[in-house]
Amino acid sequence: MEHPMITTGPQPLTMSSREIAELLEIRHDNVKRSVERLADRQVIVRPPLEEEQSLDAMGRCRASLVYRLEKRASYVVVAQLSPEFTARLVDRWQELEEQSRSFDPSKILESPAAMRALLLSYTEKVIALEARVDDMREDVEAHARLTGAEGTLCVTEAAKVLGMRPKDLFQWLGQHGWIYKRPNAGAWLGYQTKCNQGLLEHKTTTVHRADGSEKITEQVRITPRGMSKLARLIHPTARIVA
Repeated sequence: MEHPMITTGPQPLTMSSREIAELLEIRHDNVKRSVERLADRQVIVRPPLEEEQSLDAMGRCRASLVYRLEKRASYVVVAQLSPEFTARLVDRWQELEEQSRSFDPSKILESPAAMRALLLSYTEKVIALEARVDDMREDVEAHARLTGAEGTLCVTEAAKVLGMRPKDLFQWLGQHGWIYKRPNAGAWLGYQTKCNQGLLEHKTTTVHRADGSEKITEQVRITPRGMSKLARLIHPTARIVA
């Protein structure tokens, strides 16, 4: 069951705190705490809380409270949770959006100097993008090899490919909402959202005991698509050795 994350209509466009958590792949309660801290410091206006229906890891419908954030507030929250974003960048984007709405291309065509400046700007952007593509080519090729690989890997095998210790990968997957354990159970299981995205699968095995009874075991396994995403998320902490 999909839960509504973005609303449109007469009300301002908003994004839920749960959507932010899923985009950053962190716990929802961490996002809510960040929203509350920023509101307490008056960095953002405290957004309204709403009840939202969602599915838990067991596939059961549950209600939870989410914050509904407008555009700037959502960016400021992300800036606190993800270092590569800043509130100043968000404000700058808002300025650029205002400028684009009032942009008149006919004035550029009437000014040779403005045309030269515009062309120079685009040339610099193309050169910068080409350099960035060259820097990223090795990682892209590695990710393509992972995505095109056949079969799935258990977490221990995946850790070897990613160049890290199995216990570190188990810990990372647990902390970032990929896998979990049921109460009083020893086996790790994948969250349904990650399975639905084709990142994880479960392998069921029947074990025949000496007394003639059977035991069914379930193992979470990482798909090639999941390996590619993990390589991007964990890099450079993990080294791709595939």
